[in-house]
Amino acid sequence: MITPTEIKFKAEKKYSAYLQSIVMDIPFDKIIILGDKKPSRNLAEYQTEITALLSQSKEKKGYGYIIKFHTISKKEIGKQDIPSEISFQTESDFLKFLHKEKEVAEFRTDYRLILSRFSELKEWIIKYPKKIIENHLQWNDLLKVCDYFTKNPKPNLYIRELPIQIHTKFIEKNKGIIKELLDILISGYIDKNETNFEKRFNLKYAESTVRFRILDKNISSHYFSEINDLNIPICQFEKLYLPIKKVFVAENKMNIFTFPLIEKSLIIFGCGFGVEILKNVEWLKHTELYYWGDIDAQGFEILSQFRGYFPNVKSILMDKLTFDKYYDDDKGTPNTNSVELNLTIEEQELYELLKENNLRLEQEKVPLEYVSKIIRP
Repeated sequence: MITPTEIKFKAEKKYSAYLQSIVMDIPFDKIIILGDKKPSRNLAEYQTEITALLSQSKEKKGYGYIIKFHTISKKEIGKQDIPSEISFQTESDFLKFLHKEKEVAEFRTDYRLILSRFSELKEWIIKYPKKIIENHLQWNDLLKVCDYFTKNPKPNLYIRELPIQIHTKFIEKNKGIIKELLDILISGYIDKNETNFEKRFNLKYAESTVRFRILDKNISSHYFSEINDLNIPICQFEKLYLPIKKVFVAENKMNIFTFPLIEKSLIIFGCGFGVEILKNVEWLKHTELYYWGDIDAQGFEILSQFRGYFPNVKSILMDKLTFDKYYDDDKGTPNTNSVELNLTIEEQELYELLKENNLRLEQEKVPLEYVSKIIRP
């Protein structure tokens, strides 16, 4: 037989539909709870079950569910009345049973406030009524944000620059719900393919930066007052205009500090798989482009990734000769990659050897004298 706990669980599952009916202005209708469990065949157990069921009913508590019975006759328990229908006849009974009276009163206030300001959010409210409840204490501020963006759909400001009378971190802490609202309210002004909040809603943001070193003293002197170690936003790096012919990308940071000087060249800290940040730097396509990573499976996977952005990239110091010369019995990270890589025949053969045997030669273990000899033969 169904228990009071199971009735509450099933009633709670009907709560969202009830909230939706409020917004849709549908009058309350009796809510029926299906009791799909048969009563015990043991008379003592049956009596315990029916007593528990009745103890939480409206008949006993003055609110809650009503039980309709029908009579059965069973050999094990004799002639007994068992529930044929369990239902909440009134809205008050339903809410009091779930202890939701206060919550629903707040819900009514909040959804009416939202619709009074932005009627176009009605379908969203109907679809996600519990989000109105989850954000109960925030709707005044959420609506301030909505009001600002509907009037200024392309702010081109940082979040904390927005002239909205809210806590400075409010938008940052509530990006999820704000995104859902603005997707509806200013749909014609957003970049729907962009998942980054700031980019999606035409805001400024703290861009990723590119760390690089100028390898030509004449260039660093002429363009950067002899500064050769720089870290600038990617948008600025994309617009960099220098007389550069060769560009080297190193997987690890220390190598950009110790890399030999070369005329009309620079070296970039690739930061492993972080080389993705460079994918839109068009001017790299017009340089001699080289990638230097660890001689391990991941190093060649990064090279393949980078070559996907720039087919002109060549690997340096990632060959079998260098590996055999300086390998120091290091182990790599176990690798189960099965994706076809964009490698040359020689690179692919070394990659397979490294992956199968879990081998690694970190680029820092290659002596500077050898690096200079290879880079500047």
